[in-house]
Amino acid sequence: MNLRPLSIMLFALPLHAVELVTWERIPLPVELNIGQERIVFVDRNVRVGYPATLDGKLRIQSSNSTVYLLASEPFATTRLQLQDTENGELILLDVSASKGGHIREPLRIVREEKQTTDTKPVPAPQPEPSTPLPVALTRYAAQMLYAPLRTVEPLPGVQPEGVRLAKTITTLLPALPVSATPVNGWRLDQYHLAAIRLQNKSATRLELDPQQLQGRFYAVAFQHRWLGPAGSAQDTTVLYLITRNQRTEQAVLPEPAPEKKK
Repeated sequence: MNLRPLSIMLFALPLHAVELVTWERIPLPVELNIGQERIVFVDRNVRVGYPATLDGKLRIQSSNSTVYLLASEPFATTRLQLQDTENGELILLDVSASKGGHIREPLRIVREEKQTTDTKPVPAPQPEPSTPLPVALTRYAAQMLYAPLRTVEPLPGVQPEGVRLAKTITTLLPALPVSATPVNGWRLDQYHLAAIRLQNKSATRLELDPQQLQGRFYAVAFQHRWLGPAGSAQDTTVLYLITRNQRTEQAVLPEPAPEKKK
C-alpha cells in the first residue's frame, strides 16, 4: 500500500472518540469496565478526593487537568470529588465499575456556558491552524459515529458524501478474516473520508496493522488497534480511509469479477 509519509501519520494517533459532558452542578455518571482504564479530561487543574471504600478497587492517577481511572473489581456507584486547585470549586463524579460491556471512550468535562442577553453569539470554533485537515476530518467522523450527536464539535466546511463501494469489500484486508462494510463518508476541501466497519469473523483476537491494507490512500486510521474474537463486545471497529483529490472508490482495489457460470 502506498501511504503518504505524513508527519501526523493518522494510523499512529489516539483517535478514539471523546464523549463530551457539561458540568451543570449535577453529578456526572462515569461507568468503568474492570481492567480498562478510562481517561477523564477536565478544563482545569484538579485534585481528586475519594472515599476509603474504593481502596484496592480503583486506581486513581492525575496529571494536571487529566484523571486516569482503572477499576480492578466491581463496585456500586460511588462519588468522587474533583477540586479545582485554584478556586476550590468542585466537580462531582458518580463512578461505578462492572465486568465486560463495550469499550468506554475517554470523557471530556466542559464548564457550563453562561450567556446574557447582551452576549454576542460565539462563532463556531475553527480548526486550529496547527491541526492538519485530515486529522480534523477524522476526529469529526469519529465523533459522528461514536459520540452523542449533541456533543459533536462543528467542523466548518465539512460535507456528507456518499460512499460508492461494494456492500462488502473483499480487497481491503484480504489477509485477515474480517468483513468490511462501508458506513458513511465526508469531504473537507480536497480530502475525502470513508468510514468502513470492520468485524472479526474468527475466534481469535486480531491486531490491526495499516500496512496490511490494500489500496492507495493519503492516510488511514483505526478507531481501535485490535479486534476481539467474533461474538465478543470488541469484535467490531471502524477504519477511516482518507484520499486527496479523489474519491475513496478510486483508491480501493476493485472487486474481482464474478465467475461466469459454465
